[in-house]
Amino acid sequence: MTKAERQIRRIEKMEASLDALMAANAALSSALDAFEGAPARAAEVSGYLGSENWWHDFESDAEGNLPAGLKRGVLSEDGAYNALADYRELVLRMLKAVTAAVRNG
Repeated sequence: MTKAERQIRRIEKMEASLDALMAANAALSSALDAFEGAPARAAEVSGYLGSENWWHDFESDAEGNLPAGLKRGVLSEDGAYNALADYRELVLRMLKAVTAAVRNG
């Protein structure tokens, strides 16, 4: 392989890395836009679970007093707790990723 061919391959490789970096930046930016309100929503759901209002709503559902078509995943406990656990796991993943990014420049 000639010096020029090695140079072209190097440039192509770096161009692919740059394209991948730019795509990752755009995807993360979009994801962070969607995720920015998550801490407030997580706190709201966490505060609702097990509260007096939650118990009242849960009992009303058990008694059949809520409309049949009402979405009620938050009353399942498991679904809400799983979503909160997933949220915490994602936050920890982001912390690890940010720490690695800062360390590696």
